[in-house]
Formats: sequence, structure tokens, C-alpha cells
Amino acid sequence: MKKRHLWLMACILVTVSGCSRDGELNESDLALLKTTNPPPALIEKNTKENLDLIADIEHDIESMEELYDVAVVKGKEKTLVAYKVKHIQRFHMKKIEKKMTKLLEKKYPEEHFIVSSDYKIFIEAVELQEKMKDPDFSDKKAKKKLDKIIKLKKEMT
Repeated sequence: MKKRHLWLMACILVTVSGCSRDGELNESDLALLKTTNPPPALIEKNTKENLDLIADIEHDIESMEELYDVAVVKGKEKTLVAYKVKHIQRFHMKKIEKKMTKLLEKKYPEEHFIVSSDYKIFIEAVELQEKMKDPDFSDKKAKKKLDKIIKLKKEMT
């Protein structure tokens, strides 16, 4: 009888501790599971032209039928474009990346793009966009985080 009570108490303890999260889920927590459609982010120079530019970039990339989610973060010199490919299209990832790079370079020749289909890069970009919503998160910190993401991308290739 004592063993049964101990077993029951252990099960209750595990269940309660497993459900003790505060219930808040960030967009980045669900980024691998569903489409998040994060808004494009601009780190420096919040001018109308730059806001229109990153909105146009995101629209052009989202129009590609092979993709289902895109995160765009524009820094001073570089623009990060992280995307997720539809499952059926995963066999053509190199071709998709080449097509996307060609489209971006042709339409926006003055911009320097870092393009990635890696989920880790996508999640990092979404986390950066979430942090940028916080008024206490400075442009300097955002630039440092973007540089870290770009460095991570370069290490992967």
C-alpha cells in the first residue's frame, strides 16, 4: 500500500513540475512547428525607403511557391534572409537557394544578402526580431546579434 502511495505521489510530482511553465510561448518557440510570418526587421536607419525595401524583399521571397515562411533582417551593410522550404521541395534546396539569390541580386543589386534555409538561422532571426520589439533592446545589441547570426551562417558553410 505504501509503495502505491509513493508511486502516485511521484507521478503527481512529475506531472505538476512538467506543467509548471508560465504558459507564455514566444514566436520563436513555435518557429519549427508552424508558419510564424515574422515581420521584416530593420536594425539601423528606420527611414521610409528602408522600411519599404525590406517589405519588398520579404514580399518577393514569400511569392516563391517553394517556401512557406520567411524572416528578413536588414542591418547597415548586410541583409539576412532566412526561410523555410516546404517539405516536398527539400530535395531541391540548392536550386531554390540559387534561384532566390539570383532574384535578389538582380532586383536589389546594391544590397548584400546572406541567404539561409537552416532552421537554426531562422529561429535566431525570429528571436532577434522579437527582442527588437522591446524598447530596452538597443540597436547596438541588435547589430551585435545580427553579426553573430551571420558568423554562425558562415561557419555552417
